[in-house]
Amino acid sequence: MYRSITRNIEVTAKPQFLEGQSQPEDGKFVWAYTITIANHGAETVQLLTRHWVITDALGHRQEVRGPGVVGEQPVLKPSDSFTYSSGCPLPTPSGLMVGTYGMKTMAGEVFDVAIPAFSLDSQFDRHSVN
Repeated sequence: MYRSITRNIEVTAKPQFLEGQSQPEDGKFVWAYTITIANHGAETVQLLTRHWVITDALGHRQEVRGPGVVGEQPVLKPSDSFTYSSGCPLPTPSGLMVGTYGMKTMAGEVFDVAIPAFSLDSQFDRHSVN
């Protein structure tokens, strides 16, 4: 599990390789990931946007930006949490994801919350020492 905290907002990420949905012989590798966003602060906040940077094992980067997560823009009161799952396909057997959530306080202040970098690993990744 991977974890980061920004302004008392904790983000944890748990990736899982989906062997049954992957086709390594065709260069298709698929992961699911579960994210939990917990508000440990005293302010109510709303998640407005997401920004992901996804890097495959060859260093190719893809950026994904959009409103909310899984079609929602959850409001998190103090002590609330929100959990969702999504997925990521890659053409390589490993990769990395990192990003930010755009948040807003009820007073209108906008700020970014870090999503911890997490690795997408599969048993098909071959590491070699030169």
